[in-house]
Amino acid sequence: MDDGRPGVYGGLAQRRAARLAVAAATAGVLLLLLVAGGRSVGLVGIGGSAASAAGLWWALTRRGLARVCAAGLAVAAPAMVIAFYVAAGLLWLVVVVLGLWALAVSAGWAALAADATAPTATARGLPVPPPKRPFLIMNPRSGGGKVGRFGLREKAEALGADVVLLDPERPQDVVALARDAVAEGADLLGVAGGDGTQALVAGVAAAYGVPFVVISAGTRNHFALDLGLDRDEPSRCLDALTDGVEFRVDLGRVGERVFVNNASFGAYAVVVQSPAYRDDKVRTTLQLLPDVLTRHHGPRLTVAAGGVVLDGPQAVLVSNNPYRVGDLAGLGRRERLDGGVLGLLGVRVDSAAQAAALLRGRRAPGLTVLTAREVLVDADEPVVQVGVDGEPLTLPTPVRCRIEPQALRVRVPRDRPGVPRMRPRLNWRRLWALALTRERAR
Repeated sequence: MDDGRPGVYGGLAQRRAARLAVAAATAGVLLLLLVAGGRSVGLVGIGGSAASAAGLWWALTRRGLARVCAAGLAVAAPAMVIAFYVAAGLLWLVVVVLGLWALAVSAGWAALAADATAPTATARGLPVPPPKRPFLIMNPRSGGGKVGRFGLREKAEALGADVVLLDPERPQDVVALARDAVAEGADLLGVAGGDGTQALVAGVAAAYGVPFVVISAGTRNHFALDLGLDRDEPSRCLDALTDGVEFRVDLGRVGERVFVNNASFGAYAVVVQSPAYRDDKVRTTLQLLPDVLTRHHGPRLTVAAGGVVLDGPQAVLVSNNPYRVGDLAGLGRRERLDGGVLGLLGVRVDSAAQAAALLRGRRAPGLTVLTAREVLVDADEPVVQVGVDGEPLTLPTPVRCRIEPQALRVRVPRDRPGVPRMRPRLNWRRLWALALTRERAR
C-alpha cells in the first residue's frame, strides 16, 4: 500500500515530481538535438558565456583602455549570442528549451523537498527565564542609524537592560566594556551593530559562559540571518529579553580573534585594508584588484586543511561552518551553525581560460571547497592581511584558524521568522531512481 508519504522509495507526489523533472529535462535535450541538428546551438551559448567570463577577468586584472575593452567584451558576448540565435531563426528554440529546463529544475526541487536541510539549532531552542541584568552595546552608526531609527536604546532600557551607546567620535574597547559588565554582574550580553562587533562581544560571552543576544542593527546582518532573526525589524530581537529560547552554536577563531561568520585572506582582505576603501569601495577595489589578482601586490598564500594544500590562491574564505556553494539561491547562507567544522573556499585563477572554467561551479579546477576543523594559512611575508567579519586585521604568519564547537550560548526570541529550509541540491541520480520506481499495489 502506498500512502503517498516519503519513504525509501519516495512518496507518490515525490515520484511524480521526479518523473516530470526527468521528462522535462529529456524533452529539452531531444528538442535541441532534433531541431538544431548540427548547428551547434549549445556550443554557441557555452562559447558566449566563456567569452563573457574571460572579459570580466581581463576587466578586473587590467587598467585603462584594456579594462574598457575587456568590459565591452563581457557585455557584447551574450548580446552576440542572442543575435546569432535571432539570425538563425532559433531564438524560439532557446526560449522553449530554457523553459523546459526551468520546469525540470523546479520539479526536481519539489521531488527532493523531503531531502531539504531543515533549520539547524534554531529549531531546538529551549525556553529560558528572562535575564536579571542584561547588558547591551549599541552602535548608533551601524546599518545607517538603525539604533536611533527603531528606538532600540529606549525599548531595551524599558525592558530593564543596561545600554551603552558607543560614541562614534571616541572609539571604545567593546571587549573591555563587555568584560567589565560581566564582572559587575551582567548575566546576558548583546550587541546592536555590525557582525564585527557582534563577534568581539560573542567571544566574551563564550569565555564567561553567559548567553548572547544578536540585535540585527547592522548593514548585512549575516549572523542574524542564519539565526533566523528578523532583519527588517531589529526591535523584535529584543523579545529575547522577555520571551526567549536558547541554543548553542559554534564559533570560529583566527589566531586569537573570534569570528561569527568568516575570515578572508587574499584579494578581499588586501582591499579592505586600504584607508580609501571606506569612502569609495568601488573605485578602491578596481584600483587595487589588478595587482592583487596578478600577485604583484600582497603576499603569496599557502593554505593547508584536511590533508589538502592550496598553493598561491588569490582568495581564501574560512567560515564558521560551510557556506552553500554552487546554488544561487543558497549563496551567502549556511545550512547550520553547529556542525563543528570550518568551511574553506579557495580560488586560484591565473588566466582568462581558468576564469571561464569557473562557470563549471564546484567542479572548476580553480575552485576548492572543503570542510575541516583546522585551517593553516601561511605566506611568503611575516604578516598577512585578514578580513574578520568584514573588519580589517593584520596577523603574523602562519595563521591558524580553528572551530570551537558549541562555544556560544545564543538567546533568540521564541517568535521569530526562523531559518527557512534550503532547497536541496539537484541530484539527478536520485531523481532518476525516484522516476523509475514503480508505484506499489495497494
